[in-house]
Amino acid sequence: MKRRLTDSKVKGLVLHPSMILSLTPVVASSSLRPYSVFHPLSSSTTCRRLRSIPFPSLRCSCLSSKPTPHGFSVLASEIPWEDKNVWTTFALYMFCLHIPLSFGGLSILARTLHTPLLHPQTQVLSLVLLQLLELSLTLFLLRTTAKPQFKSFNFLKGTNNNVSTQGRNWVVGSALGFGTLVAFIFLTSLVAHQLFPSQDVHNSELDKIIESGEVSRIGCFVLYCVVAPILEEIVYRRFLLSSLASRMELRKALVISSGVFAASHFSGEDFVQLFGIGCVLGGCYSWSGNLASSVVVHSLYNALTLLLALPS
Repeated sequence: MKRRLTDSKVKGLVLHPSMILSLTPVVASSSLRPYSVFHPLSSSTTCRRLRSIPFPSLRCSCLSSKPTPHGFSVLASEIPWEDKNVWTTFALYMFCLHIPLSFGGLSILARTLHTPLLHPQTQVLSLVLLQLLELSLTLFLLRTTAKPQFKSFNFLKGTNNNVSTQGRNWVVGSALGFGTLVAFIFLTSLVAHQLFPSQDVHNSELDKIIESGEVSRIGCFVLYCVVAPILEEIVYRRFLLSSLASRMELRKALVISSGVFAASHFSGEDFVQLFGIGCVLGGCYSWSGNLASSVVVHSLYNALTLLLALPS
């Protein structure tokens, strides 16, 4: 989430003070049978017989049809990808898709067109197409590397079928997450402003693109508020966070995935804010179990930042 529009669109947008103060046994058959034979019961047969027991304390616990969530996170313990292949798959994404397309796409286009500088409208429209290409290839990569039984998994759902998300509406999660995110950015921006009062946060490149015309403004909103949130949430929350949370504590998984999310923007000056943003988005996804929650928060935050960047 960086405000400067360069070869990388995936860099996030970060609010600054100047703008703000603006989750059957197998039995061998035999023809010779003893006088007394024990026949094992299937689980369903056992449950049907136990239903007739008049004492509730003796009834089978598997009769309960209302599973409940455990703790803060409702993320699945079984993920679509092999644990040993998670970092390999992420490396393929980062070095074969993200860096070449997000950081080198515009340079390649400029060389192809034999021009040192692309027109602002050409830049933003090219970035939209490059990010759509990256999103398509990323979805193909994640489906190709998934386990055979998960080839058609739902990218939005991050929970097991036996885990209830009752009372965890993703819309509520989005609202809480967005409020938390705005408060976090506001406070960190105030601290940064006190520590570095003379820092110039004016982004002339973004301003130039936004002011170049209606097409550029629409392109920026499609890029930052639609394509980018979907792509980044699929990679860093649905894939990376879900994979890490399935084999370690949620707090550790949040820290690692958020650190990778912040580092992938290649912006040292915004690392702390990007890390915090990753933690909030990861918390929304972990609590609701629905990727739509973090996508909406991501989109709303980017939209707010762009609106504040529009000329008055």
